Amino acid sequence: MSQKVAVLGTGKIGEALLSGMIRAGWSPADLLVTARRPERAEELRARHGVTPVTNTEAAKTADTLILTVKPQDMGALLDELAPHLSADRLVISGAAGIPTSFFEERLAAGTPVVRVMTNTPALVDEAMSVISAGSHAGEAHLAHAEEIFGGVGKTLRVPESQQDACTALSGSGPAYFFYLVEAMTDAGILLGLPRDKAHELIVQSAIGAAVMLRDSGEHPVKLRENVTSPAGTTINAIRELENHGVRAALIAALEAARDRSRELATGKKD
Repeated sequence: MSQKVAVLGTGKIGEALLSGMIRAGWSPADLLVTARRPERAEELRARHGVTPVTNTEAAKTADTLILTVKPQDMGALLDELAPHLSADRLVISGAAGIPTSFFEERLAAGTPVVRVMTNTPALVDEAMSVISAGSHAGEAHLAHAEEIFGGVGKTLRVPESQQDACTALSGSGPAYFFYLVEAMTDAGILLGLPRDKAHELIVQSAIGAAVMLRDSGEHPVKLRENVTSPAGTTINAIRELENHGVRAALIAALEAARDRSRELATGKKD
């Protein structure tokens, strides 16, 4: 018997999951979606062949529910789902900061919950998805979550206690790299390059560096040292980064992201 999977609150990440699952061999007939706007639901039907349903219908018919609504909307969604959701269904949460206990307290006793933090490179099948089990989720539930999220990138299991740190590093991580590329592009313009050429130089350098990090097996310090000649251009640039406290600023930034992830679990909005 086929397994039905419902994505609730299908935004960009939810749609990326759907398309990844379809490419991985899932039948669109087994994929259900909900969306805040009816026109969005119909758009998903036309684009992917999936079936739009209500949240209540998803709770009654899907074997696995993937909740991708915003953290501040999760409580209301669970209130809507709980009366119709039996404990033999798997619930996967993609909401930053919300622990599995939040779901377990609001759903039928024994409901398996898996917490997943993915990131926007899911849109190009290069996501990093971090997976943690709740109190009632076993190996089969984790493997099922890996099967789903593996369609849009790489997966990694961690204890739930590490989820906030992972949110800071990889959930928010792409934004840090975009920020760095933005700053380096501005620097290229300051140095006399046209914006399009500066952008191309930096993006390709970033891709090359990422592939080397992934494939070489070398520590990033070693790779950096390979570029850093004595009294050369690179060491002068590194000196300025250190003088301006860039390393310390990055550490502080990630700590701030982790702390905000923890705050989201309490419902704090600002």
